[in-house]
Amino acid sequence: MGKAKVSNSSHNESNDNETKLVLNIYDLTPMNNYSYWIGFGIFHSGIEVHGKEYGFGAHDFSISGVFEVEPKCCPGFSYRCSISLGRINMSSSDFREFIENLASDYHGNTYHLISKNCNHFSDDIVYRLTGKHIPRWVNRLARLGSLFSCLLPESLQATRVKKVPEYHQIEGTETLSTATPSEIDETEQENPLLSPKDGSADINFVKAAPSDCKTEMA
Repeated sequence: MGKAKVSNSSHNESNDNETKLVLNIYDLTPMNNYSYWIGFGIFHSGIEVHGKEYGFGAHDFSISGVFEVEPKCCPGFSYRCSISLGRINMSSSDFREFIENLASDYHGNTYHLISKNCNHFSDDIVYRLTGKHIPRWVNRLARLGSLFSCLLPESLQATRVKKVPEYHQIEGTETLSTATPSEIDETEQENPLLSPKDGSADINFVKAAPSDCKTEMA
């Protein structure tokens, strides 16, 4: 699947396929209240399309780590701001196919704070759809490599998912949600895994398209 058509029109004609592309940004640490103003921070981000927000989180399994939540409501993070990235011409069904294909490249156990985090995922979506990138400051600390780990609070580095992903059917589409807590060795890894702070959060993991059905994307 190639890039979606970016719409810059201002007319009022109805187009059911046209949708906003929005980058929603969250704070991972209170340090951002000070560092944000000088262009630094530790952020989570997700892409809002067709009324849902899509992000990438870590877990211990070789299956999709791509999930969807209500916009600006990703659990475990503090919402900071949104950046409009324009509008694209892509139906909700085409986008679903797109995100399921992309999910096969983003398994939960491949998450890495420096080389493959949620902001890399957001940037990948935006680039594939528009040919552009998200603002560099969103993922700046990851680009600093080894310095990133030194700047992270110890508690953040040790965060774990305490839920086992489980597939189920929602409105005819197979997705993945969090289920029974799993036993995870706190010394095994240092990925900040998705960990809802309360039971009210609705997190649905997106099932990756089978490799033999994967649509080619530019």
